[in-house]
Amino acid sequence: MAKDAATDAPIPATDSNTANGDYQSLWADKYRGATVEDLDPPPALSISPTSPISHALMSGLERDYTHLTVTNAENRSLLGYISIPHLQSLLREGKVRDTDKVEEAMLKFRRKGRKYRVITTETPLEELEAFFEGGVDGVGKQDFAVVTDGSRKFVLGVATKADLENFVKRRA
Repeated sequence: MAKDAATDAPIPATDSNTANGDYQSLWADKYRGATVEDLDPPPALSISPTSPISHALMSGLERDYTHLTVTNAENRSLLGYISIPHLQSLLREGKVRDTDKVEEAMLKFRRKGRKYRVITTETPLEELEAFFEGGVDGVGKQDFAVVTDGSRKFVLGVATKADLENFVKRRA
């Protein structure tokens, strides 16, 4: 995921109705009109920024999730995410402790100056692929996409590039 040099925060992809015309899908012939809904992404696992890191780590590993969304406990607004592999690395390096709060290790979404790339269950897989490969609006490669409703009020799930690759393998 592209990161802001000043804050080290991820830079979200910007809103656009179509994928950048420069990107050519590797698997377009396999999608046959499929959308994110066809990936059947598991429900998102969200955690509060005030939860202990140990809780986030255990929750992610129990469910075999690589990314957890971090949401505001009061209004459920999306604040950022935590990557389980990155979290494990931070723990190994001693940069955080398992008793620290999630907010100490989470990657925050930048809220000012950009619109978020909205990925919904209706997003075509060609567009999702372009998002992962950095072919949308010049933003760098992405590891995962937060799937929301169209108004971005509810986090419905998380889709990864591996989910997309597994879908293509099933269609082969």
